[in-house]
Amino acid sequence: MSTLDATRAELALIVLYLNKAEARDKICRAIQYGSKFLSNGQPGTAQNVDKSTSLARKVFRLFKFVNDLHGLISPVPRGTPLPLALLGKSKNALLSTFLFLDQIVWLGRTGSHLQNKERTELIGRISLFCWMGSSICTTLVELGELRRLSKSMKKLEKNLKDSDNYKNEEYCAKLQKSNERTLALVKAGLDIVVAVGLLQLAPKKVTPRVTGALGFATSFISCYQLLPSPPKSKVN
Repeated sequence: MSTLDATRAELALIVLYLNKAEARDKICRAIQYGSKFLSNGQPGTAQNVDKSTSLARKVFRLFKFVNDLHGLISPVPRGTPLPLALLGKSKNALLSTFLFLDQIVWLGRTGSHLQNKERTELIGRISLFCWMGSSICTTLVELGELRRLSKSMKKLEKNLKDSDNYKNEEYCAKLQKSNERTLALVKAGLDIVVAVGLLQLAPKKVTPRVTGALGFATSFISCYQLLPSPPKSKVN
């Protein structure tokens, strides 16, 4: 492959990535929480960027609650333990509620007929509690799934015995899935702290700077998770 072809392929991946509304939302989220970290809750340019970016992100989440609503009514994969299935459905319900209420908050803050400030702030807090609840459910689901993966990998290792585990496709696939779930677990755990910071449940410990730093970290993880897989090179 020539240098020009390689550049074209890389640009195509970037275009594919930026065409996703979810990717643009997470990039804006990184800007929002980066600004929150810089402002540390103090008035100024950084805080203005934080507030304006937060409002701008609402557009990318229009009707996004339908995705989790679909997940809520979709059948659970076979073999999933009942506690994990219930936690997964709870996560879908809470996240869908958060995204739906978030649209109402957006209408209230953009000068529509829903201009009751107190009611808008109350709905905003309820939506954040829903998001925190969904992050807790995600954390528990990922812990449970990692435990299941660990058991199946140990069983596979016993069957493979002295052979190289990393040459076995099934083992490599399980290992990759384990890495992905570990990253999702870290992100969900950090998101719980971010929600605590946004709700000001522990203002002395989780300051705006801490919230901004952790929010930026989870945004970076989300951007990484949305990266498209590079095309596999053909071997003659």
